[in-house]
Amino acid sequence: MTSPVIHVDTASHVPPYEQIRVQLAALIATGRLPEGERLPTVRQLAADLGLAAGTVARAYRELESASLIRTRRGAGTRVASLPTPAADPDPTRLAELTRLFVTQARGLGADGQAVLEAVREALDEPL
Repeated sequence: MTSPVIHVDTASHVPPYEQIRVQLAALIATGRLPEGERLPTVRQLAADLGLAAGTVARAYRELESASLIRTRRGAGTRVASLPTPAADPDPTRLAELTRLFVTQARGLGADGQAVLEAVREALDEPL
């Protein structure tokens, strides 16, 4: 995983492990992290982000529970094949993801119009 970058806002009310989990899940869902792509080790990503290894380990455990990644001794952690999408997305989970995105976008200085435009552009991109 060399090109996609994970950012953690330590001032955010969203726990760092959740920020990591959401960003990696989004990268996987959009295909920016393709099936089989090797992820950094827990220690490496923790060092890169300046976080405790347990924080990254929790994000990885949750991604593994969601079948988005798989870890094998000796082979490392890799992106799993995408699960079949649910017919209806979980509205609570969708609201959580939306709040996280809006919070981070506003942290960059984006106003409501810029956030909506970014969402429209993202929706127009092929998966």
